[in-house]
Amino acid sequence: MSAEARAKNLGIEFPEQQPGYLNLCIKSGHQLITSGHTSDLKGVLGGGLSVEQGYEAAKDCATKILQSVHNTHGTLDGLKVIKLLGCVYSAPDFTDQHLVINGASDLLHEIFDKEGDGYHARSALGFAALPTGAAVEVEAIFEIK
Repeated sequence: MSAEARAKNLGIEFPEQQPGYLNLCIKSGHQLITSGHTSDLKGVLGGGLSVEQGYEAAKDCATKILQSVHNTHGTLDGLKVIKLLGCVYSAPDFTDQHLVINGASDLLHEIFDKEGDGYHARSALGFAALPTGAAVEVEAIFEIK
């Protein structure tokens, strides 16, 4: 099954996006580079929000990234996930950013195959604040094969 078919089977839809202030996904050579996509969930991990809530927020970010990639490239097929940067709005003593960002990685593994094109490099970092108070922000780089 193709990456796009797997995404659709998971209920991911690809609505047309309108241009905004910044480009949500730009093609450069054989790469697709996304802007940071923030979660709808607001708040601080380890300061009221659980790892499980953060995991779902990171998954939400990855879904938005896939929609932006699809809007730019026209399909999810023929892509390889190269790198994720995951940013987590964290309490000072919160150290499970990696478990939060697994929400994004796991979704991409499911769609692009963890043993294949979904196997990616990643950074998961804690931040004192994120834009609009979002709990999580994720950006990605894809290779067009």
